[in-house]
Amino acid sequence: MDHHSSRGLQQFNNNVGIKFQLYNSLFSSLPFHRIEKTGMLLSVLLNNCDEGFKKKMNPTDIIDEFFDKHTSLKVEKEKLDMLFRIIQFVERQVVLFDALEDAAFTDVRDTAGAGTLKQLELDVIKNNKEKELEKKLQDFSVQLVLTAHPTQFYPGSVLGIINDLSKALAENDASRINMYLQQLGKTPFLQKQRPTPYDEAVSLIWYLENVFYPATGRITSFLKNQFGNNVNNSKPVINMGFWPGGDRDGNPFVTAEITLRVAHALRGSIIKCYYLEIRRIKRRLTFKGVDVILNGLEKQLYDNIFIPGYQTDISRDYILDELNKIKEIIIYQHNGLFLHLVTGLINKVNVFGLHFATLDIRQESTVHNNVLEAIHGAAYSKLNNEEKLKFCTEAPEVIAGNKYEDALVQDTVTNLYGIKKIQQLNGESGCNRYIISQCNSALNVLEVYGLFLSCGWKAASLSVDIVPLFETIDDLQHAENIMRILYSNPVYRKHVQQRNNKQTIMLGFSDGTKDGGYLMANFSIYKAKEALTKVSQEFNINVVFFDGRGGPPARGGGKTHQFYASMGKNISNKEIQLTIQGQTVSSNFGTIDSAQYNIEQLINAGISNDLFSNKTITLQQAEEELLIQLSQKSFEAYTELKTHPDFLDYLSHISPVKFYSETNIASRPSKRNSGSKLTLKDLRAIPYVGAWAQLKQNVTGYYGVGSALSAMEKAGKFAEVKKLYTNSLFFRTLMDNCEMAMKKCYFPLTEYLSMDKKYGEVWNKIYQEYELTKKYVLQLSGSNELMSNYPVDSQSIAMREKIRIAIAYHSAICDQ
Repeated sequence: MDHHSSRGLQQFNNNVGIKFQLYNSLFSSLPFHRIEKTGMLLSVLLNNCDEGFKKKMNPTDIIDEFFDKHTSLKVEKEKLDMLFRIIQFVERQVVLFDALEDAAFTDVRDTAGAGTLKQLELDVIKNNKEKELEKKLQDFSVQLVLTAHPTQFYPGSVLGIINDLSKALAENDASRINMYLQQLGKTPFLQKQRPTPYDEAVSLIWYLENVFYPATGRITSFLKNQFGNNVNNSKPVINMGFWPGGDRDGNPFVTAEITLRVAHALRGSIIKCYYLEIRRIKRRLTFKGVDVILNGLEKQLYDNIFIPGYQTDISRDYILDELNKIKEIIIYQHNGLFLHLVTGLINKVNVFGLHFATLDIRQESTVHNNVLEAIHGAAYSKLNNEEKLKFCTEAPEVIAGNKYEDALVQDTVTNLYGIKKIQQLNGESGCNRYIISQCNSALNVLEVYGLFLSCGWKAASLSVDIVPLFETIDDLQHAENIMRILYSNPVYRKHVQQRNNKQTIMLGFSDGTKDGGYLMANFSIYKAKEALTKVSQEFNINVVFFDGRGGPPARGGGKTHQFYASMGKNISNKEIQLTIQGQTVSSNFGTIDSAQYNIEQLINAGISNDLFSNKTITLQQAEEELLIQLSQKSFEAYTELKTHPDFLDYLSHISPVKFYSETNIASRPSKRNSGSKLTLKDLRAIPYVGAWAQLKQNVTGYYGVGSALSAMEKAGKFAEVKKLYTNSLFFRTLMDNCEMAMKKCYFPLTEYLSMDKKYGEVWNKIYQEYELTKKYVLQLSGSNELMSNYPVDSQSIAMREKIRIAIAYHSAICDQ
């Protein structure tokens, strides 16, 4: 363990571990019915569970034994009430732990060390890379796209308490801590109603205002101060994207009206941020000549926020012009006093404009064919595929006021007209991407192009990027050919040229993992990126990859920045674009400090990889051939499990997957098809991965890896695999994330199933694969325990799992 890791672990133990034990005692005063007894009984219950695990007892028997031995409760309702109070208690322990980690972030993490911008600055100077950095900063950027995926279990009120509680913990203010914990006790965690897409948008706009706005300001100011004119104002290094209100794939509650409301909310929110900042800097900028300009700008912003229905033609350029006038006056008439206040705001306006975040539109591919057939009739429906391709490139405009019986058709058409309104109000960046999920042909892309033409957009001024999303293993393998067909189409090629000669392609990690397993999905995405980079270079097109990543390793999360740092020159890296989903927003970007740190890690990875890496390719030919064999063996093992006759029943009846549709944590249904029968095709990746996580089995984060590594050993190739692990950051990161997924497993929870007549075979296959994978990844890392190279993360996971196991056990009871 190096010095920074050792120091970080010590700080974690002092500021999180010990404080958790200390402040946890305050829970005894929380305003729950008989809370003292609940706290005591929780410890007894956990001991009872541990004893039951050793005997391989099932959850119901363990709980029955607990009530018989340690309580006098006999009535079923009273027992359920007791269990519910225990869950309430544990939920609030998790919140306390979250808040403590947030409060200790800058003590635990080295915010000036590896992966930060300060380290990047030192590396640039040390290696004389100033010119290379200047060139890189002209077109490099990181775009974080916030999504409303249903993995954010905290309601907004609880997130607010966590924010306030973390501040009180950082200041060791026992009085406020106690007050917030009591507030927590009275605040419900369960939402009685499912949130609307607009509710989800409002929740994430809170993060834009309170976290990303100041964190981005800090980073941009640092870049400007340290690298000066190297930073390109017309292409900010940081951009924000937004899906709530625009992502209608499988979500019937996202309508054109909702999309416009969310766009208005984003505009109003950023104007409010500017207004409040101007109010603050007015207290310092009291100079002659400055005050008049500031007052005029303040009034313009105020009128746009607070006068109902009032929207002036205020623009990003107008705000920048006024601020630059103030800047000039301060420099030449007031000796630059408080200049940093104005330049800080200018930096933010350059990034956020009047859109705050780009509202992406996403829809499933088959919808567009149905809409074209509805609005053009037989003129489209009777054509073959080749004829449809031609039709879409020259589709005639339909009458704007036409009404359609099918609600989805009407909404799709209305939304395409609505994008123009958003761009007029928020600027082009307000809404300029249309993402096609489950894209599996060039026609899927051109149908969207044809729909824009049909709805009055002119080919010469179509200011929207059309983004195919490739998700399944099969789609990833065919992506190169699809893009080759599109690039060869003169009409589409001209459209790409008009869009700065840039083609954005989205790749889905979650569905890929569900489809092909952990190793095959990640390697398939790598190969797709390599092939797509090559074909784009052939046509002289700049390709940008937009990664649909979730929080856990099984959904493309984990040590994300290391993946970007590991890419060679054979993978396009002009920009880093990725989704920030659900709970990841609050866990990795929940505070200004953590957001700044994690954004810097991504910026550093993208820039350092280009400036300091000598690797022309990510993997040498021999390494790639080895990974192909590993991926194929892994895929075979995962496919064998997935096609086991009892697999779906196991998932449906043993895991909590069927309850996802009943939770009020997201507006989007958990299945694409509303039918009652569970199928993997219709089941969304989030409940699929989440169900395995709640079972504490995390199948999607490692299954097949052990079988693949074992096969390599039997073939006498394990020494080659160890060499690959040593030399390839890409493969090493895959294994590190695999370790993280396994660290969160706890098989004693479900070991009673090992002897089950129906499900015993599936459980044993999963457990044996876990043990096999653990054996080999530890051999690769040379460690004795999982995640030993990341002691702080390992300790955090261990403490969290100890707290959460009580909830997991209650979940297992419900599933029975």
